[in-house]
Amino acid sequence: MSVENWDEFRTAFQVAKMGTVSGAAQALGVHHATVIRHIDALESRLGVKLFQRHARGYTPTEAGLDVLKVAQTTDDQLSQLVSRIKGRGEEVAGELVVTSLPGMGPLLAPVLAEFQREHPALSVRYLTGERVFRLEYGEAHVAIRAGRPPQEPDNVVQPFYSQDIGLYAHKRYFDTYGEPQGEGDALTQELRFISLDDSHSRAPFVIWINENVPASNVVFRTSDMGAMNDAINAGAGVGFMPTWMAHGRENIREILPARPEWGSQNWIVTHVDLHRTPKVQAFLTFLKARAKEWPGAK
Repeated sequence: MSVENWDEFRTAFQVAKMGTVSGAAQALGVHHATVIRHIDALESRLGVKLFQRHARGYTPTEAGLDVLKVAQTTDDQLSQLVSRIKGRGEEVAGELVVTSLPGMGPLLAPVLAEFQREHPALSVRYLTGERVFRLEYGEAHVAIRAGRPPQEPDNVVQPFYSQDIGLYAHKRYFDTYGEPQGEGDALTQELRFISLDDSHSRAPFVIWINENVPASNVVFRTSDMGAMNDAINAGAGVGFMPTWMAHGRENIREILPARPEWGSQNWIVTHVDLHRTPKVQAFLTFLKARAKEWPGAK
């Protein structure tokens, strides 16, 4: 029984079950002429008569009964498969793939761990990096992105946690290079800055550095925010970090307080095909509730 002929076998099964062409057509939701065409085509393909036609309807022949037993078994198995798939889709189980920039890790990893504890059948993949994962290709279920609102078609984009960002330095920096003499924006002329290696980055603080800090004062560059924080801790220079990350950290000193133009707006992005699935909806509800407890949440 080939897949392309299954409609014919299913039609024959319904004719045997209902006993009439009209009954089978109603059960299948097709025209009675389609039922007759399927039966004729199947009998022609198999080279045997599957039904005896009479005034009261159709009665299966011996060959027809053999074929219909297989058709009934297959129909039952397909019905069970559909039920299992639908049931699995209603569970928070299987694999959940979430992506974000590396700097969101300290906030997102605990949320993912707590969500998984509530749903033990769930397998989590948390992928971080600068690359934009393609939701339309199924690379992730949920993406947390920063900057301008994503514009890819067929994506559902929702505003999410907005991070306040300030300028900080570690005590090691002052131990090595001494206390700055200027105040406010005048500090940009004398401080040694850490920035991202991509000078064309659209990160708000990078744009500000490019516009306000002499190029010679940017002495240390890193590929991502995680490495930038490591460099700040090492005393390599002053650098930008989220206020929640700097808060309460020993030996970290604020150089300039957070400004609106340095802030980082984040977005929750999901693909329209997966947005309404129970697994994704359950995680989004959980994530939004936990994000209200994050430092500086508005």
